[in-house]
Amino acid sequence: MARIYDENENYGSHVRRILIAVTVVVLLLLVFIWRIDNPRVERLRASVVEAVLPNLEWALLPVSQLARMGDDFASYSRLYEQNQQLRRELQQMEAWREAALQLEQENARLLDLNNVRLDPELTFVTGVVMADNGTSFRRSVILNVGDRDGVREGQAAMDGLGLVGRIAGLSPTTARVLL
Repeated sequence: MARIYDENENYGSHVRRILIAVTVVVLLLLVFIWRIDNPRVERLRASVVEAVLPNLEWALLPVSQLARMGDDFASYSRLYEQNQQLRRELQQMEAWREAALQLEQENARLLDLNNVRLDPELTFVTGVVMADNGTSFRRSVILNVGDRDGVREGQAAMDGLGLVGRIAGLSPTTARVLL
C-alpha cells in the first residue's frame, strides 16, 4: 500500500531542516567570530552583548527567583536545626535544674538531721602540696599557703574526703601539715 504524502507535511519538514541548518551556520559563525582577536571583532562582540543582555532580564528573573527560594529554604533549614538543638539543650537544662533542686532539698534535709549550725565567720584556705618530707615514722607535707593567708598553727587540714592532719609548722608563705 502506497503512502500518500501531504504537501503541508512535506513543506513543514523542509522548513524545519532549513531553520536547523541556518541556526547551525549562525552558531558556527558566532563561535568563529568570538575566537578572533581583532579590534573590529571586539566592537562587534560588544555590540552583540549590549543588544542581547538587556533582553535576557526576563529570562533571568525565574532563575534569580529560584536562587532566592533556595537561599530561603536553606535559611529555614538552618533555623529548624537550630531550633531543634535549642529544644534539646532546654530539655537538658530542665533535667539539670531538677537535679539541682533535688540535691538542694537533700542537702537541707541532711543538715536538719545533723543539727549543724555553720558559723558564717568560718573561712577556708585552699593550698597545693609542694613537697612531701615525711619519714617512715612521721609523715608531713608542705603547703604553699602560710601565715599571710590566715593559716594558724594547730588548725585542721582537710581534703575532699575529710580530715587529713593538722598544721604543725608555719612560715609567712608555707605551712607544714602533720598527717
